[in-house]
Amino acid sequence: MTSLKEKTLFITGASRGIGKAIALKAAREGANIAVVAKTKEPHPNLPGTVYTAVKDIKSVGGNALPVITDIRFEDQVKNAVEATVDEFGGIDILINNASAINLSPTLEIEMKRYDLMFSVNVRGTFLCSKLCVPYLKKAENPHILNLSPPLNLDPKWFKNNLAYTMTKYGMSMCVLGMAEEFKKDGIAVNALWPRTSIATAAVRNLLGGESAIKHSRKPEIVVDAAYIILTKPSIECTGNFFIDEDLLIEHGITDLDKYSVDSGSTLYPDFFL
Repeated sequence: MTSLKEKTLFITGASRGIGKAIALKAAREGANIAVVAKTKEPHPNLPGTVYTAVKDIKSVGGNALPVITDIRFEDQVKNAVEATVDEFGGIDILINNASAINLSPTLEIEMKRYDLMFSVNVRGTFLCSKLCVPYLKKAENPHILNLSPPLNLDPKWFKNNLAYTMTKYGMSMCVLGMAEEFKKDGIAVNALWPRTSIATAAVRNLLGGESAIKHSRKPEIVVDAAYIILTKPSIECTGNFFIDEDLLIEHGITDLDKYSVDSGSTLYPDFFL
């Protein structure tokens, strides 16, 4: 395993939730973090902004760059990548964490919500990867990590929320294809997905409020799994669809109760597993 000290991480959706939690873990080892997100003003229902995330990252020992970016737009992502390289000298790791969710069935989903999910989840992931790869090719241990599920064609994952499923699987198809495409360049491309629901703003706002949070795990379980992946030699670890719980157990971390928001509550399983 390698350290993340002085590594530069380009993390989308890093102003809150899992993206920010991964940033803080890396920052404690002295990493450089490009906080790539679009929230620059406080939101009434979503905690944190790019600037508060930068402040928190710096407070635990990392270097951080605020990069206000809507990953739906090529010029903004291009500027974000260039700003990161200008500030830190390169990019070692890309975390495609930003994601939009809408669980409406086919007849109910508004097309603007459909378009948003495809623009962020699929196009945004593809675009960020495309623009970061030239710099990842120059890195010592380059990784791309997508927060997306294993590909599972069981119809039950498609019948109720087809649009969302297609977009998350689009992110996973990027893993499947890019792992092979960039294997010769030594760039690891992997996916990571949680076994259970995770206590994030999306779960609170869209999937059941505080009750859903009570039946979830903390983001730290995904963070610790991501750390294992990102510190593996890239040439030995690519094209995988990791599940957080399974990966931790495989590496000897068997006490998972510490990750529960409420250790007495039954955990809700996540989608696609």
